[in-house]
Amino acid sequence: MLKDITLGQYFPGNTLAHRLDPRTKLLAVVFYIVAVFSCHSVWGYGAAILTLIISATVSKVSAKALFRGLKPVLFIIVFTAVLNLFYTPGEVVWTWWVLKLTREGIRTAVAMVARITLLITGTFLLTYTTSPIQLTDGLESLLNPLKKLHVPVHELAMMMSIALRFIPTLIEETDKIMSAQKARGADFESGGLIQRAKALIPLLVPLFVSAFRRADELATAMECRCYHGGEGRTKLHVLRYAGRDYAVLAFYLALAAAIIAFD
Repeated sequence: MLKDITLGQYFPGNTLAHRLDPRTKLLAVVFYIVAVFSCHSVWGYGAAILTLIISATVSKVSAKALFRGLKPVLFIIVFTAVLNLFYTPGEVVWTWWVLKLTREGIRTAVAMVARITLLITGTFLLTYTTSPIQLTDGLESLLNPLKKLHVPVHELAMMMSIALRFIPTLIEETDKIMSAQKARGADFESGGLIQRAKALIPLLVPLFVSAFRRADELATAMECRCYHGGEGRTKLHVLRYAGRDYAVLAFYLALAAAIIAFD
């Protein structure tokens, strides 16, 4: 299950999606999220799904890699679907005990599952095709106007980027610790939910120790390189919009506007 968590992973490549400005991809994801939340009909969800397929094809990200990250949140998706199926008021089509299945519940459940799936997979495309450094630069550039309000934009962007970057690292570290403890006789799979939760307690101590050690090593490395925040810093790669960036932004903006206006 841990290996199925792909949030924060970056797959290097030379596709059109990889060459886009990170600010373009961040804004495109925002427009896509707005479009998905505004969907209320079949053609709206169809347009969102088609856009996701086109984006994944351009990015050369396989469907297996794209949907693998849904496994850790599968319980949330199923739980949301069940709640909407049996607890949405409307025309009852089937009933058993305290459960009532309605037509409106079926439509709402299908819509919610599609919405959550599209949101998660669309966000995965961003991290798959954008390196943590590019994400930091893009976030900092987009949030730059907040500096006039004395908001520590550079520090916020750096913290978000580091947190996103270390998700795969901590997952890998957790998997190694679990494998080592299993080799010593630890059992993480048998028993009920409470027993499994108790079995994970010995896993937390070495995991926290490892996380703090990595944080200390990262802080030392940044100090050795004379890092002192964003004030007065220059950039090796200056972000510049190209024609393809304007075209992609126009496409996603048109998608969101069309769904809001006509759906």
